[in-house]
This record gives sequence, structure tokens and C-alpha cells, in this order.
Amino acid sequence: MATASVSGGREKELWRRLGEVNDPELDEPVTEMGFVERAAVTGDGSVEIDFRLPTYWCSPNFAFLMLDGVRKALDQLSWAPVYRVKLHDHMFAEEVNRGMESGKTFGDIFAMLAEDQDLGALRETFAMKAFKRRQEAVLRGLKAHGLTDREILGMDLPAYDVARFEPDEAAKQKPRYRAALLERFPDRRADDPVFVTWEGQHIPADALSAHLAELRAVRINMEFNGALCRGLKQTRYKELDVVDGEPTLVDFILDRVPARTAPIA
Repeated sequence: MATASVSGGREKELWRRLGEVNDPELDEPVTEMGFVERAAVTGDGSVEIDFRLPTYWCSPNFAFLMLDGVRKALDQLSWAPVYRVKLHDHMFAEEVNRGMESGKTFGDIFAMLAEDQDLGALRETFAMKAFKRRQEAVLRGLKAHGLTDREILGMDLPAYDVARFEPDEAAKQKPRYRAALLERFPDRRADDPVFVTWEGQHIPADALSAHLAELRAVRINMEFNGALCRGLKQTRYKELDVVDGEPTLVDFILDRVPARTAPIA
């Protein structure tokens, strides 16, 4: 019983950590996007991950950012397991998997594949989009609750933390925006305004409508990319009925044995 309890606890921790890894372009967890095809804790405590992107030609830079996020998530597991991450059905899967098996870092593996692209700049671009999308959701939620523009833009962190929403997009994005804000501005004081631009500038109350219009454009672009990504994934795979409490996918192309995906919460 104790062994089963430990195993179950480790699997829950594994999925929780993987759920913290986002698709960098969409700012949505890779587990919700269905990219983690299989995640298992073996009998000796090691971890095996099968990762599959929606198309064969997904950008190697995006693949790198997600797989690097998976690696960091696995490095944070409490029992420090040995792990194997395998990328499936991608144009650079062979190079990636061979490199990982030989002990190379993701940075070494993707140095050639990324060509001259500045991955640091790419990370910052995606972080900026995520910051704006999360902020817009919370701002719209506060306006829906009847707060004035001046009241919203005057909120500090303590006031923000006690704000409550019905279960909706604003409630989902509230802690995520807080995390993005403090990651962007780690030296921010508790009494500083919560809502600022990505550059850290104050937003005047009479400029909030224009600011929201800018954020809305970012969200629409991300939602379009997300819909496209999901459509491509659904074209490539079909989802069967829930099996043993978990959704099961079949690859149309390879006619694979159904693979287990993230457990339903």
C-alpha cells in the first residue's frame, strides 16, 4: 500500500509539474494542448515522457522551448529521478532524441537547428505576449464587476490578491498574471500599481480603453494560432472514448497503439 501511495503521489507531482510548462506561442499548458502523449513513473522511480507536436514541421525553436521547459520541470521533481524524454514524429526528432540519449543538453542539440535565431529574444517576445494576454483577461474581469477605470488602475498587490471572480477566464488568469508581473518586475513593491505596461509604464485612467484595445489584438492573434494548432492536431489524431479514466489518442498516419495522455482532473 505504501509503495502504491508513493507511486501515485509521484505521478500526480509529475503531471502537476508538466502542467506548468506552457506552449510558448499560445501561453497554454502543454498538457492541455495534448502534446504530452505519455508520462510514466516506472517501478524504479525513473520517468519516461513521450512528446508529440501537432505537425511534423513545427518550428524547431518552439520545440526547443517546450522541451527545455519539460526538462526544467523534471529537474524540479522532489525525488530527482533519472528521466527520458522522447520527441515523436517531428522533422528533427531523430537528431533531438539521439542527442538526448548521448547526454547533450537541449542547447547543444538545438544550436545547429536554431540557426542564427536569438532564442533569448524569442523567449522575451513570448513572455510579453503572455503578460499582455493574462493582464487583459483580469482587466476585463474587473470591469465586468463594475469597478471604474480609476479604481482598477489604482489597485496594488494586496487589493489585487483579495479580488475574487466567478470561475471564468479572469479567475484562471489572475494568479498567472501575478506570476508574470513579478517575474517581469521582481523588485516591485506591494504598494506599486498592479497594472502597468510591459515596459513598466503607468497607465492613465483615460488611456485604459486604448490599452485594452492593444491587448485585445494580442489575444485574438494568440487565440487564432491556438485554434489553428488544435485543428491541425485533431486532423492528425482522433480522440477515442475515455479508457481507464484517461483520454486515448490514435495517430491516423502511423496507426499506433492508443497512447495514454494526461489524466482527467
